[in-house]
Order: sequence, then structure tokens, then C-alpha cells
Amino acid sequence: MSEGYFNPEDLKKFPNITEFQKEYGDKFFDWYGEVFKEGALTVREKSLIALAVAHAVQCPYCIDAYSSTCLKKGADEEQMMEAVHVAAAIKGGATLVNGVQMMNHVKKKLM
Repeated sequence: MSEGYFNPEDLKKFPNITEFQKEYGDKFFDWYGEVFKEGALTVREKSLIALAVAHAVQCPYCIDAYSSTCLKKGADEEQMMEAVHVAAAIKGGATLVNGVQMMNHVKKKLM
């Protein structure tokens, strides 16, 4: 059986991303750390946003990480699933709203 692209153990290696480009990697982690600090949004709210985005961009590493983080920051299963549904609704809506472009194109062709 061959190993798939997604290996849950690779998530633990994420801090090593600086190995091939230390300066940029360090800057990323500094910025990332600042973004997730308490601010206008709570760390729990930021974690729920991150979980929703993780699903929208379909990153299995992020889904694993932010599922755990959300629980640690006090979110419950219902809040987490609601965040996923928000992401799904936005992604679905984004697909549908681009249907207007198709409709405009078809209307021009049929006129």
C-alpha cells in the first residue's frame, strides 16, 4: 500500500518549514503568532474562522490542527460544525454568483 499525500505526522513537522528559507519562515511564524493573539476577535472566534477557512481551502492539516485548537479554546461541536456550514455556504454562493457571468455570456450569444 502506498503512502498518500496527506500524512498526519507531517503536521508536527510544520515548524521545520523554515529549514529551506529561514528568514521568510521566521517572518511567517512571527506574523502568524500575532494574527492569532486576542484582539478585536477572541482567540476562540479566530480559531473558528480558521477552521472554516481550512475547510474552504480543503487543507487536511489545517482541519486537524484547528479542530483541536477550537476544542482547546472552548468551542463545542455545534459551533465548529456551524462554522463549517458558513464556509460551505460562502463557497457555494461564490460558485453560484459566478453563474451570472455564464448567464450574461449566454444571453449575449442568444441575442
